[in-house]
Amino acid sequence: MKFGCCANIDQAENIHAAGFDFIECTVISLEPEKSDNEFGSVLNRYQNTPLPIEVCNVFLPGDMKIVGETVNHNRIKTYIEKALARVKQIGADTIVFGSGGARTIPSGFSHNRAEDQMLQFLNLVADYAEPLDLTIVIEPLNKKESNMINSVREAQDFAELINRKSIQVLADFYHMDEENESLENMVLAQKYLKHVHVADTGRLAPGTGNYPYERFVDDLKRANYSGRVSIECKWNDFQNELTGAREYLKACFSSHTVQREYE
Repeated sequence: MKFGCCANIDQAENIHAAGFDFIECTVISLEPEKSDNEFGSVLNRYQNTPLPIEVCNVFLPGDMKIVGETVNHNRIKTYIEKALARVKQIGADTIVFGSGGARTIPSGFSHNRAEDQMLQFLNLVADYAEPLDLTIVIEPLNKKESNMINSVREAQDFAELINRKSIQVLADFYHMDEENESLENMVLAQKYLKHVHVADTGRLAPGTGNYPYERFVDDLKRANYSGRVSIECKWNDFQNELTGAREYLKACFSSHTVQREYE
């Protein structure tokens, strides 16, 4: 099991010092809609990080709609081609597809048509991801953030319909808790489960709330999951909470007995 943290690349030193295995940055920070010359200074920061960037999240800008009447296919295609190439350049191999603003179905728009558009989008992404050996993990979001794909089960359904090796599934403890989704769904989706996000009550740091981590870890183990786990949360004191959060996760996954190690 490898533990990482979602953060800006400028926080890489702190995350490395806290003992994490990798950092998870954003795709949009790679500025896919800017020229390669403009990307140069950005790339330099990523190439000089003290720990690997293995995963990228925040795939699409919020104004890049992939469902609805205002979909700009040329913009999407150009963006995907540039974005995936840059993700590969910085050494990451997995992209989290949450992007709630981009995938939210407009009021009055056909849900069936939106699902067809989603399948079209995922197939296009797969066309660019597979030659680069990149994996796209569909992130279920709670209904406050999007009205499309709100459970691990729904993400699994899309992955099954696409049936492309590059399109897989993410489980996010925060979103699952918000939707009262059964943790058992991670076991049911084990064939497709390729990444995990965690937080705790109030979407704060792991170990500071009352999320049922023992059951969460048990179900991940039942799903034979041994991949990456990234903290994606809000921090009260980022630098001082990092080490405690990592140690808490390490304790959770090394034992079935979960103990709070810090407040």
